[in-house]
Amino acid sequence: MPLPAPAIARGYTGESCPASFNIARYCLARAAKETPEKIALIVVSDADAPLESAERWRYGALDDAVRRVAAGLLAEGFAPGERLMIRMPNTSDYALLFFGALAAGVVPLPSSSQLTADEADFLLADSAAAAVALAPGMHMQTDEVRVIDAAMIERLKAHVPLAGYADTGANDPAFLVYTSGTSGRPKGVLHAHRSAWGRRPMYRGWYGIEPADIILHAGAFNWTYTLGVGLTDPWVNGATTVLYNGEKDVQVWPKLMEKTRATLFAAVPTLYRQILKYCDLAAHDISKLRHGLTAGEALSPALLEHWREATGKDLYEALGMSECSTYVSTAPGMEIRPGSPGRPQPGRCVAALPVEGGVEPLPADETGLLAVHRSDPGLMLGYWRRPEEEADVYRGEWFIGGDLASFDADGYMHYHGRADDLMNAMGYRVSPQEVEAALAGHPDVQEVAVTELHVREDLSVIAAFVVPKEASEPDAAAILAWAETRLAAYKRPREVIFVDSLPRTANGKVMRRALRRV
Repeated sequence: MPLPAPAIARGYTGESCPASFNIARYCLARAAKETPEKIALIVVSDADAPLESAERWRYGALDDAVRRVAAGLLAEGFAPGERLMIRMPNTSDYALLFFGALAAGVVPLPSSSQLTADEADFLLADSAAAAVALAPGMHMQTDEVRVIDAAMIERLKAHVPLAGYADTGANDPAFLVYTSGTSGRPKGVLHAHRSAWGRRPMYRGWYGIEPADIILHAGAFNWTYTLGVGLTDPWVNGATTVLYNGEKDVQVWPKLMEKTRATLFAAVPTLYRQILKYCDLAAHDISKLRHGLTAGEALSPALLEHWREATGKDLYEALGMSECSTYVSTAPGMEIRPGSPGRPQPGRCVAALPVEGGVEPLPADETGLLAVHRSDPGLMLGYWRRPEEEADVYRGEWFIGGDLASFDADGYMHYHGRADDLMNAMGYRVSPQEVEAALAGHPDVQEVAVTELHVREDLSVIAAFVVPKEASEPDAAAILAWAETRLAAYKRPREVIFVDSLPRTANGKVMRRALRRV
């Protein structure tokens, strides 16, 4: 006989977000007033150089610069609610533009510098952005939009700062991020200003963050994981954040942990695995590190145990999505149960609902669709101009993201995969249809299907199963090279497997899950 379902409050029970609310004000105004000389941001370009040579921003100067950029955007004619796409590497200017836009009521669209020109062009057109901040060497179709270059950024920063921040409401549009859509096209996730307030359960329910913390984050700004854990949350709590924008090399992370005296380190499990494999942790003093944070992909019990053995530190995992950030996690003072990302954070209303329909949470240990209550302030406003996609994710008072999960009698969540075919690559959700569409244009490809392939218990890669055209010579390297010019690095398949045919259902639909057994 099944256990009774844990008691679930039907709705978010955390403190309500104020009706008048602006993310930039929430993140910067208090610290700028109370601790203006405290270091808010350190940007490191060379892990081997003295830390004194790194770029540093104090809270007072950071707040001033953000309000200057906001004033500059408004003076240049940008209107509140307009979209501003940002396509730049991890620099302080990226952060200033993002928060400056928020301070002005403009809606920033952070994008990845890894995108190809075609991918970036799609985001620009789909978002109907009024302008794009574009770094040198990055190419796009910008004939019909304004381009914010390095010279214009300097002009923005030279403006007299706004006296305050835009008088935005909690439910006003704040920023737009893109995630893979089930149709194969990336879809925009529009977040309200209240989304930052919706992160408050993480402070104690995941980080255990304190003003004295120094947080080193390994991600890029286009990702909500980095924007939130790397910038928003440290600044709200008056902590110091460190970001690295130098050459990619796994060896830099232990160096930076030691050099910055980092107390918290945030990354995806894949990077922790690489650090353990390629770095000599014993050669670095990481004693100041209290624990690591991990999200974006599942943390395997083996990796957790290996990290503990090598460092004596814990890893606290969180599970989330672009539509709501993280909402299930482990935290300091909480038991870590290997194989579970934890429990719903304090105040969250999270449940497993029957796959076939219904709005009543399932009993303990029964698998269903993972759902977040619609009253959660961290939940998105909606999908940008995709009402047809929203119909599939809302069920009554619940938002359903497509993950299968169960909760045990103690409230710990256990993940059982996705109800659809979306893949997880280095923490990014990737649509197989998007990758398939890119590969289908190769002259030697007759048919192609893409899926996530588990090569080890704790490691999976994107694999392309290709039916080659008759008379063609199967060449995996050529197909991978084709993908390199058409897809961002994290979307590209790591393996090409040639097959005679693709497994299909009776009505002709490709069975991607069956490919994993080929």
